[in-house]
Amino acid sequence: MKPTVPLLLLALLAVTGLSRAQVRTALLDLTNSIGNVLPSLSRPANHSRIFYAVMFDAGSTGTRIHVYTFIQGDSEELPVLDNEMFHSIKPGLSAYADFPEMAGHTVRMLLKVAKKTVPRLEWKRTPVFLRATAGLRLLPAEKAQALLYQVQHVFDESPFLVPGNSVTIMNGTNEGILAWISLNFLTGHLNAQTKKTVGILDLGGGSTQITFLPKLRKTIESVPVTDYIARFDIFNSTFELYTYSYLGNGLMAARLATLGALGAEGLEWRIFKSSCLPKKFRDEWSFGGLTYHVSGDPEGYAGFKFCYQEVLKVVKGIHQPYELEDSNVFYAFSYYFDRAVDAGLIDGVHGGMLEVRDFKKRAKEVCNKMTKYPSISPFLCMDMTYITCLLKDGFGFKESTVLQLTKKVNNVEASWALGATLDHFHNLKIH
Repeated sequence: MKPTVPLLLLALLAVTGLSRAQVRTALLDLTNSIGNVLPSLSRPANHSRIFYAVMFDAGSTGTRIHVYTFIQGDSEELPVLDNEMFHSIKPGLSAYADFPEMAGHTVRMLLKVAKKTVPRLEWKRTPVFLRATAGLRLLPAEKAQALLYQVQHVFDESPFLVPGNSVTIMNGTNEGILAWISLNFLTGHLNAQTKKTVGILDLGGGSTQITFLPKLRKTIESVPVTDYIARFDIFNSTFELYTYSYLGNGLMAARLATLGALGAEGLEWRIFKSSCLPKKFRDEWSFGGLTYHVSGDPEGYAGFKFCYQEVLKVVKGIHQPYELEDSNVFYAFSYYFDRAVDAGLIDGVHGGMLEVRDFKKRAKEVCNKMTKYPSISPFLCMDMTYITCLLKDGFGFKESTVLQLTKKVNNVEASWALGATLDHFHNLKIH
């Protein structure tokens, strides 16, 4: 590093024609000015402070890292989110169920993002967490724990702050609540004065969540079991949410159920057929560390009508809330967003507003033209039909219901990860 200043001196001399003494003075002034700027960046005005947090989302189809930069002013209020650095890797940790060391390697690679984003002096004060979702919930307990052990080992070796309970499997209810907190924080609805909030629809690979703040008491009173209602405290107020997570109704798990492959044996020789796939299609497909032989039905029927009958059985048992229409604006993200992009319904950068009937119309078009026009994925017909069925026959949304499809809100990923981070710092007392 020592030759840097002489080299810079020579460069400035060559370019500006200044004397050595003049350049040295200029460099000294520049160094002093940088020294004056840096403290002001780390100590914003009004006694506020900058702090960081690292949250890993270990999903069923990928592992994502969120590195958040916050500015905290009044300690009684929620912080301001200044920035998010996001990166993801596929496949998910559950794909390494028989090779848990690879899970540790994945997390170690992603931690490099945190090291580049968080200033070195802040590492030891920056908490790091990993929350696993449906991918690990669907695994046998001993295999899931082996994966978590490897992650814990990597965390313990890292220079970051490792709180107690930093590596866990998150239950589905918390996933829905924390996603709701994230979206309402980002849309400015999470404060003491607001009565207007947004609902969330999250479609992962293994599970799906619906969460909203009911306006009608009957919505709460008509739930099948009390598990559908959850509360958390903030600003000396208690929010009572309708929320439920359906394990096995994520997009990839729904594919398995539609194919009749959920929990099936003899995967080496069995072929799972569906009228939701092109008739001549035949390939291998992997999910959760297992590989399945899948195909269309060359002797049978194909198309939207027959596909819908297949996926309808997958959504049976989903409760339809008493109120949905006009009670909330619903933000839909994760695979809702991804498949809408794949189907050409929305822009992949900005997202957009869609009615439920838009999913249905495009599902029909994709399914009924499978043989003529191969789509971006042979599963697009199945996926679009399932999303349509989940929204209409599962949750009970009307075809005219408008959804806000989004991947990012204010340049921050739409997910539960931000809510989980806020929960750590502010102890929202979810119950």
